Amino acid sequence: MKTTNIILASSSAYRRELLSRLQLPFSVDVPDIDESPQPGETPSATALRLAREKAAAVAARHPGALVIGSDQVATLDDEQIGKPGNHANALAQLQKMRGREVVFHTALCLWDGRNNTHQLEDIQTLVKFRDLADEELDAYLRIEQPYDCAGSAKNEALGIAILERIDSSDPTALTGLPLIALTGMLRAAGVSFFQTDKPVSDPQGQTPVAHRPTK
Repeated sequence: MKTTNIILASSSAYRRELLSRLQLPFSVDVPDIDESPQPGETPSATALRLAREKAAAVAARHPGALVIGSDQVATLDDEQIGKPGNHANALAQLQKMRGREVVFHTALCLWDGRNNTHQLEDIQTLVKFRDLADEELDAYLRIEQPYDCAGSAKNEALGIAILERIDSSDPTALTGLPLIALTGMLRAAGVSFFQTDKPVSDPQGQTPVAHRPTK
């Protein structure tokens, strides 16, 4: 396959770190879109729309590239929970969510600029928050300051200590970029993750054998 540019349409350091795990060359271009939910829009619809709009905005600047867009919306009692932005808002979020289950919608879009088609999926994660006292929640926030995270907790860091349970089909979805879903989309777009054209030795180091693609 001819090499295709892969671009992450995001300013998130968390998504950059996750994408780097796939060991594929990629660049970053930050989309400039309005991320406000539309009136009457469900959390899933908001996340899917924003993921698609982010990818489309960056794809317009890079013809022929594969562009990855993602967005996350947390919801409790059908109410959207966004990024808190500051300490007071974050504490109010955690107080509201403690002892309860929150659904995180992590939407993923892969825009293929070679034919202007896209793949789109919403990966849902159910998170149960621990029922902790205000003092603990306040102390956590002052240590980690997760004010740019929907739900006010970094599950990949100290925030895991305020969570009781995480249920998801894709373990990286909660951090912001569902890699299982993404690798499936990239494969469908013709991206290969493993070099398969070189012979490798058998486990005894004897006759070279063909390296067969994994399924």
